[in-house]
Amino acid sequence: MSAPMSETTRFAPSPTGRLHLGHAHAALFAAEQAGPDGRFLIRMEDIDRGRCRPEFEGGILEDLGWLGLVWEEPVERQSAHLSEHGRALETLRAKELLYPCFCTRREITTEIAQSDRAPHGPEGPLYPGTCRRLSRSERDERLAAGESYAWRLDMAEALRRTPPLTWFDRAAGRQQAQPDLLGDVVLARKDIATSYHLSVVVDDARQEVTLVTRGEDLFMASHLHRLLQVLLDLPEPEWLHHRLILDESGQRLAKRHDALSLQNLRIAGHSPESIRQRLGFSML
Repeated sequence: MSAPMSETTRFAPSPTGRLHLGHAHAALFAAEQAGPDGRFLIRMEDIDRGRCRPEFEGGILEDLGWLGLVWEEPVERQSAHLSEHGRALETLRAKELLYPCFCTRREITTEIAQSDRAPHGPEGPLYPGTCRRLSRSERDERLAAGESYAWRLDMAEALRRTPPLTWFDRAAGRQQAQPDLLGDVVLARKDIATSYHLSVVVDDARQEVTLVTRGEDLFMASHLHRLLQVLLDLPEPEWLHHRLILDESGQRLAKRHDALSLQNLRIAGHSPESIRQRLGFSML
């Protein structure tokens, strides 16, 4: 597929470890799709403060530079924009599209196991809506008592408020949005006012990303993201989902695959050109 002349794309890694071949493919793909006159951005998705480390962020930038990539400065950090994510969350709360969920993972698993009608999505069982059925007074009492909670999107109500939606993937074509396939997703937790789904939509809009490139494992998430864009009155980009790089057993690469980290491949004598060629991209 030939790259457009000019787009704004981004590569958004989490600095919880070094990059592997799968990350390299995603970064090279995003840069290629920006086009010769486009904008290629790096955004550190560093809201998981327990796992993200400055040394990993530095290592990621080192790996990307070694691959020959050039990006627009400055590099953004998701953690610098938590107030914007919080405002987006408050917008949805004000529209009464969120509800607090007090269920633990164990409680959710138990309820699903005991139900022969548990809703299922493309990735398995969905949240059964236990806390959606709580009265307003019970919700308020439990919040006031300081119980741990997450904010979930009331999917049925959100869909009642929006017309039928579509979104466009440049490989798969026009898609009828089906965000209900993901159920009442978590958009924030008590200790942090955002989640991947909420923050990526807000961040892409702020950075004026015109083409969202990412792995095909996130294809279904784009149904939900299109809905959030409409609920938050954000611009609509286009999407392009690329193939995943798999290991010898056919499993998706993870950061535990140390042998395939760019750092170790470099130590083993591989050149940037050989990595690019291995992944199907042009030479430096």
